[in-house]
Amino acid sequence: MIKRYRFGKPFNTEAVINLPENLIEFNEDYEIPYGKLGIIQNPGENQKLNFSLQLFSQDRIFGLGESMGGINKRGHVYKSWCTDDPIHDETKEALYGAHNFIVYHSPESNKAFALFIDFPGLISWDVSFTNYDLMSVTLDGSDADFYFFEIDETSQNEISSSELLKLIQNFRKIIGKSYIPPLWAMGYMQSRWGYGSEEDLKRVYKMHQENDVPLDAIFLDIDYMEDFKDFSVNSTNFPDFPAAIKNMKEHNIHIVPIIDAGIKADQTFDVDREGVEKDFYCHKKDGNLLKAGVWPGLSHFADFLNPQARNWFGSKYKSLTDAGIDGFWNDMNEPALFYSEDSMKNAYDKVEELIKNKNPNVYQHWQVKDQILKVQNNMDDYKSFYHMVPNDIAGNLGEKEKFSFSKEGFTAVNHAKVHNLYGYNMTRAASEWFCKNLERKILLISRASYIGMHRYSGIWTGDNNAWWAHLALLIKQLPALNMCGFLYTGCDLGGFGGSTYRELLLRFLSIGIFTPLMRNHSALGSREQEVYQFEKTEDFAAIIKFRYRLLPYLWNLLNDCAENSKMYFTPLALAYPNDRIASQIEDQLMLGDDLMICPVIQANSNGRTVYLPEDMILFTCKKGHGLDKGLPERKELQKGLHFIEVNSDTIAFFLKKGHQLYIAESAKNTAELDMNNLSSWE
Repeated sequence: MIKRYRFGKPFNTEAVINLPENLIEFNEDYEIPYGKLGIIQNPGENQKLNFSLQLFSQDRIFGLGESMGGINKRGHVYKSWCTDDPIHDETKEALYGAHNFIVYHSPESNKAFALFIDFPGLISWDVSFTNYDLMSVTLDGSDADFYFFEIDETSQNEISSSELLKLIQNFRKIIGKSYIPPLWAMGYMQSRWGYGSEEDLKRVYKMHQENDVPLDAIFLDIDYMEDFKDFSVNSTNFPDFPAAIKNMKEHNIHIVPIIDAGIKADQTFDVDREGVEKDFYCHKKDGNLLKAGVWPGLSHFADFLNPQARNWFGSKYKSLTDAGIDGFWNDMNEPALFYSEDSMKNAYDKVEELIKNKNPNVYQHWQVKDQILKVQNNMDDYKSFYHMVPNDIAGNLGEKEKFSFSKEGFTAVNHAKVHNLYGYNMTRAASEWFCKNLERKILLISRASYIGMHRYSGIWTGDNNAWWAHLALLIKQLPALNMCGFLYTGCDLGGFGGSTYRELLLRFLSIGIFTPLMRNHSALGSREQEVYQFEKTEDFAAIIKFRYRLLPYLWNLLNDCAENSKMYFTPLALAYPNDRIASQIEDQLMLGDDLMICPVIQANSNGRTVYLPEDMILFTCKKGHGLDKGLPERKELQKGLHFIEVNSDTIAFFLKKGHQLYIAESAKNTAELDMNNLSSWE
């Protein structure tokens, strides 16, 4: 059963596209059977919606997609506000995505429901942080849709896994089918900020070949561009870009370039000049175009909430697809703003005033530092510009006054009110153009996202670090992202920031072989972390080869989950909700209906303790014994706690009794993978 509570006249985010005929709607009566929904009166400010829910000690809250915290989200404050922040530590409240979906399960009261709040602006989720027995959700506005998903019939028995997963399935059905990439995008992919020439591509390919490491794609970060300009290629480093792409494809290697949100503000640059002429950029209130600094310096930002601007921006990918490119990663699309002309001037003025004091105390010294740091992703900048939105989707967010840049049939909407839709619609622009104009399937991933974007692309989890803590974080993010429709996901294996080392990279790969997106990516200035940079490269090669052996299972699973709105990764607390021990475990995941993965996420560990919620079969795969070839060690274990040995060059996982896992022979890439002649492990 689905109930929608509509407050005011919401902006149509187009996240929900398949409303059921039996939808129960409430437009005036806000009394609900879950908690309290009401309006916070703020004199002189916008009214704010608030939803609060009393919690028992054992109640669990799942979801919120890409966020910090645990699988059970209690004990933290989360902000739905797409944020460019590369330091993902436990103090952070917002990451790159805004995924306003949760599942509530109360074993004590035997109740469960799911909630999606369709609201494109800032939301604060205080989940047992201020008060342990309370969840309080506050929206920065009063026009929104609340969708509640209920279990069809209240049972006197304990709520089952199938009932909880049905809540998620019903949500996924109304937001539409998840994106599926081309098969080659399920292969191993290598990236680094710094690849910027044809020679880099040749070197990476050559080293993978010489070390017998499978490879399907190489990513290009901003260095391939001319002066960091979108849709341009550095002609010095790539004298014949189409020929370079063709050469790689002849070796079954796909090249995936980055596209950023900001377009260099330069009237000698044809893309920028065309955007200005067609009036497809965001404006400030005074009519001037927004200019903010990102990689190329001062840049303009396409108005992706305008369908005409979306179509124009999507068409710009043509210059690269014509060159043979069939994959892209959209970045910096929260949007990230390093500075604006206004924020920089304000900071300099305040710093100048502060440093007049020749002997500043510690607080004044901190103020100087803070003024400079505040110029990046400044809220005043986000509030300073506008989108031109079709009248029929603007709801109550449209401005009443006319601006010099107003257009017939459109209304101006302040960016801060719809901030979380920016990256979503940038990626939608690309996807829609590909679907209309190309016959081949395109790989597309994005950094920023909102629910609804899952129909157009996958996501990677942004600028993680070479930290053991980020292995643990990934395990918690994966099922939460699946709940929100994002199936094609993964992290930067090895860590984007900082310098990884052999054991840590092996452990990252031990998780990465199971994630749909498997990409090794690292930052400029960090240690080079291609697997051939480390001793005993054959150990890395064996683990990556096992990815290809698993691909028939993983590919079928991904398609089944997209087609039938299922979970690819499921936390034990949802798979075994009435098992007291399983419900507490956050470092083991079910993979489909058959497998359980239990990665090692601590340094200098040769094994770990696992909990089996039922009798299962342990498969231990080593080089020559299950990884690159041959059969693994097999051991039947009973329900309960066990310590298993898992060295860093070993993969261990569990298969449910009575289930089968179909395995292929490994290959250099997906083009050479035989998906038909399979062996069975059971």
